[in-house]
Amino acid sequence: MAESKTTSRTRSANDAKSGAAKPRAPKRRALSATRTSYTKAEIEEIFERFHAREPEPRGELLYVNPYTLLVAVVLSAQATDVGVNKATRGLFAAADTPEAMVALGEAAVRDHIKTIGLYRNKAKNVIALSQALIANHGAEVPRDREALQALPGVGRKTANVVLNIAFGDPTIAVDTHIFRIANRIGLAPGKTVDAVEAHLEKVIPARFKQHAHHWLILHGRYVCKARKPDCVACLIADICKSPEKTLAA
Repeated sequence: MAESKTTSRTRSANDAKSGAAKPRAPKRRALSATRTSYTKAEIEEIFERFHAREPEPRGELLYVNPYTLLVAVVLSAQATDVGVNKATRGLFAAADTPEAMVALGEAAVRDHIKTIGLYRNKAKNVIALSQALIANHGAEVPRDREALQALPGVGRKTANVVLNIAFGDPTIAVDTHIFRIANRIGLAPGKTVDAVEAHLEKVIPARFKQHAHHWLILHGRYVCKARKPDCVACLIADICKSPEKTLAA
């Protein structure tokens, strides 16, 4: 009996040293920091699935014309679309042209949008960009990225959104959701939003570019969430190469 117990203890010790008693989980390959982790065929399949589910995706900001779209996107910085929509219902009912907005005045604009973040500075920008549109563009929203970015409060992302939604240009507006997804799943990794935009422009097939940023934003907002991706509900879970992908997928 003593000899049997000794042998058992020896085996247990050896197993513990060798790791045989507790098999290691397979290591997941790290994603490249510069190259897409997908083949052309896999990228085609990813966007084909997005297209099949929602052929004509739409942004969630409410607007009535290119001007109000521009204002809504400017107001959406560091704010939710839901919050912006609540604020702009009354604002756009009172003023839906640059002339009407300038006539409304900064104080009134501020009162309409005071429920969203950075509202004081945003009110100044809305009046300033409205004045610039009147002075430089005949009160029309220009279909030109550089002209748009020259307006107060308008960055590259805002310009891309307006060009895409208002004018149908195949631009890709990289917000926090797209930046996260592009890096998380290895679709178009990049250290800056400009780098991610350029990478997405390169890898996304031309026929999908018109709606690509809408699909990716909605995917990041409702499925591939920041804190915990919902891989079980993911349309592309079987293709996804993210190290964060859960086993449930």
